[in-house]
Amino acid sequence: MKIEVIVQNAEDAKEAEVMGADRLELVSAISEGGLTPSYGTIKQVLQSVNIPVQVMIRPHSNHFYYNESDLAIILEDIKNVITLGGNRIVFGALNRDNTVNQQALNKIVEIAPQLDITFHRAFDEVVSQQDAYHTLTQYKQVKRILTSGGAINCEQGKEELRQLVTLANQLKGPAILPGSGLDSMNISTLHSYIGATQYHFGKAVRNQGSFAEGFNHDVFTNIKHILKS
Repeated sequence: MKIEVIVQNAEDAKEAEVMGADRLELVSAISEGGLTPSYGTIKQVLQSVNIPVQVMIRPHSNHFYYNESDLAIILEDIKNVITLGGNRIVFGALNRDNTVNQQALNKIVEIAPQLDITFHRAFDEVVSQQDAYHTLTQYKQVKRILTSGGAINCEQGKEELRQLVTLANQLKGPAILPGSGLDSMNISTLHSYIGATQYHFGKAVRNQGSFAEGFNHDVFTNIKHILKS
C-alpha cells in the first residue's frame, strides 16, 4: 500500500518524508490545480528527500489541450527534471474531443523513454475512462493514473474507481491512484469498496485543511494505520 501526498517545496517534502509518506507529488500554484514548479524548487526537493518525487508538468491551468508552443515548454520542463536527476513526472493531455492526446505522449517518451509517468486528472475529463485506460496501457512509462473516477471526488466516483481497479488488475496496466476528497473519515469505507493499492492525499492531511498550513501528523498516522494495518 502506497500513500502519496502533495508537497509544494523542500520543507513540505522533508516533513512528509519524516511523517511517513511513500511518495510525493510536487506542484506549484495548488490553488489552480497544480502547475509546474520552478527549476529551483525541483532541485531543492530532489536533493532533500530519498522517497520518490513525481513532478507536475503542467504549463497552465486553462485546459488540458496543448498547442505546439505549450508542448515545447512541456518538453523543456521535462528535460530540466531529468537534468536535475529526476525521472518522475505527473502529466496529462487531451485532444479537443476529450480523448487522450497520444501525439503529446509520444513526443514525451521519445525524448525521455526512462520516465515514470503519473497521468493526472485530465483523465477525469475524457469521454470514456475505460477507453482512455486501454489507450494508456500502450505506454509502459505510464505507471499510474490519478483519478476520482470522473466525478467531483472519490466518494461520488467510487463505482467507476472500483471498475477501473478491476480493469487494471485484469490488464496488468497502469495502477489506479484515487485522489480528491479522501480523508481520515472516509478512507476506510472507500478503500474497502474500491480496493486500490495506493491513494493520493492533499489538504486532508494538512492542519486546518489548508495548503497554507503544515501537515497534521496525527491525521496522517490515522490514515496510514487504516490503509496499512
